Amino acid sequence: QGSSPLLFLAFSSSLKPSYKSIKMDAPVKLAIVMKVIGRTGSRGQVTQVRVKFLDDQNRLIMRNVKGPVREGDILTLMESEREARRLR
Repeated sequence: QGSSPLLFLAFSSSLKPSYKSIKMDAPVKLAIVMKVIGRTGSRGQVTQVRVKFLDDQNRLIMRNVKGPVREGDILTLMESEREARRLR
């Protein structure tokens, strides 16, 4: 009750990323959405959330997410050092 199913995707190493800035050999970080803060962006298309990393339970950061998101969702972060600015 209240738990959402987890979905894990496996990618072949032969797939090439369409964005030059993303390094496929860099490890991804998994983070769980703890709290949905609010909507931001010029048209409200981005949701600001607080996430907790699965490998480091003491670390909480703010991130901006495009697309549908709710508490309990697992995010795959290609980059984990950057933190979103607070909503105004």
